[in-house]
Amino acid sequence: MTPSAPVSGPADLLVSGALLVATMDEERSEIAGGWVAVTAGLVSGVGGPADPPPPAARVLRAEGCLVTPGLINTHHHIYQNLTRAYRPAVNGDLFTWLTTLYPKWSRLDEEAAYVSAWIGLAELAVGGCTTSTDHLYVHPRGAGDLITAEITAATELGLRFHPTRGSMSLSEKDGGLPPDSVVQDDEEILADSERLVGLHHDPTHGAMVRIALAPCSPFSVTPDLMRRTAELAERLDVRLHTHLAEDPDEDRFAEQTFGKRTIEHFEDVGWGSDRAWVAHCIYPNPDEIKRLGSWGTGVAHCPSSNMMIGGGGIAPVGDLRAAGVPVGIGCDGSASTDSASLWMEARNALLLGRLRQGPAAMGARDALEIATRGSAACLGREGELGVLAPGAAGDLVCWPLEGLAFAGALSDPIEAWLRCGPVAARHTVVAGRAVVEDGELTAPGVEAMLERHRTIAAAMQA
Repeated sequence: MTPSAPVSGPADLLVSGALLVATMDEERSEIAGGWVAVTAGLVSGVGGPADPPPPAARVLRAEGCLVTPGLINTHHHIYQNLTRAYRPAVNGDLFTWLTTLYPKWSRLDEEAAYVSAWIGLAELAVGGCTTSTDHLYVHPRGAGDLITAEITAATELGLRFHPTRGSMSLSEKDGGLPPDSVVQDDEEILADSERLVGLHHDPTHGAMVRIALAPCSPFSVTPDLMRRTAELAERLDVRLHTHLAEDPDEDRFAEQTFGKRTIEHFEDVGWGSDRAWVAHCIYPNPDEIKRLGSWGTGVAHCPSSNMMIGGGGIAPVGDLRAAGVPVGIGCDGSASTDSASLWMEARNALLLGRLRQGPAAMGARDALEIATRGSAACLGREGELGVLAPGAAGDLVCWPLEGLAFAGALSDPIEAWLRCGPVAARHTVVAGRAVVEDGELTAPGVEAMLERHRTIAAAMQA
C-alpha cells in the first residue's frame, strides 16, 4: 500500500531500496520496495516502486532492510550505566537495590552526567533509538547542572532528547530511602525545574529538546511536592513523569504512609491527567486500569527491567491498551536492565505479552506500535514522532534482515524483525541526519569517551 503523494522538489535525504517500509501511519501502510524522503528535518515524501522518488542531496541505501520510524525510549536512568551489573546490588529486591546504590550515585557530578549520557545515548542510537527520555532524579549537593550536561551530550550526538527534571525530597531521616546527600528541598526543586524549562524546553514542531518534570516516586517525595509540581507543569505547559505501581512494596508503603493505594495517591495529588506518563505500572488493579485510561495517563512499559527487578509481576499491557491507556516502551536504568537496546525491549514486550495473555495477544506489529506510536503518545507528540508520513519528524531506522539469523524468514519482514535476530540498526536517522551509518556512530571520539567513562565508573564504584 502506497500513501498519498510525496511533495515535489529536491530532498535533503533519500532512503531507498527498502525490503519493506513500515510507515506506522494512520492506515499502518507497509510498502514493499519503499523509499522515504526527508527535507529540512521532516518527512517530505514516502512512496513505493511505482512512485518516482525526488532527487536528493544524499542517498542512503536500504537493500535487505526493514525501514521503520525511529524507536522512542520513554523511560531511562542513563547515569546508571556507571554502575552496571554492580555485584552487591544485582540480586536485591527494588528497595534493597536502591539503598545499595544510592551511596554510589551520590558521587554523580556534571562530568559524570555528560559522559554517561554520551555513552548511553550512543548505545541507544546503535540500537535504533532516535528519541530518548531520561529520568535523572539524583542531584547531589554541589554536583552542578546535570540536566544541561546531558543535553550537551545529546546535542553532540544528534539525538532527540526529552530529559526529565527528577527529584527526591524525602531522605532516610524523613522515612524515605535515599541518603541526605542526594535529596533537595521542595523550593529548590521547583525553582530549578522552572529554570531548566526556561533554558531548554522547545515546544515547536520538530523540537530536538523538551523538558518534563519528574518527582521520582511516591515514596521519595512529599505529597506537597507532587501537587506543586503538577501545578507548575500546568503553568509552564510541560509534561509530568514518575514511577508508579512498580513493586508490591510501593503499595505497602502508600497504605502505611498515606492510607491508600499508590494510584489513589497519584490521583489525589493532581496527577491523573493526559499530561502525565508513568514508568512500569506493573500492579494496577482492574479499576485503576480503567481510571488510567479515562485520564489518558501514559505508561512506559519496561519489560527487561521488570523481569530483572520488578517483584515478579508482568505489566498488564494488553488490558492497559484495551482501556485506552497510551503504552510506550522504555529500557529503564542501565543498572537494572544493564543494557540499552530498544530492539530488545520491543522483543521482550512481544514475549511478555504472549506469556501473560497467550500467543494471539501480542504480535510484532503490536510491539512496533508500542515502541513508536505508543511512545510518541506518552511524550505528547502523536503524529509528529513514531510515524513516517509527510510533515512528521524525519526519524527512521534501517534494520538489516540478512545473514544466518534471518535465513528462511521470507514471508513477513516485521515478524522476522522481532522473532529472529538479534538485530541492530544499519542506519539510524534523526531529523534527516544519519547518527548511525553502516552500523557505526557518525560522531567521532567513541574510544576516548569510553576511556573517560571507565575512569569515572571505577571511581564511583570504589
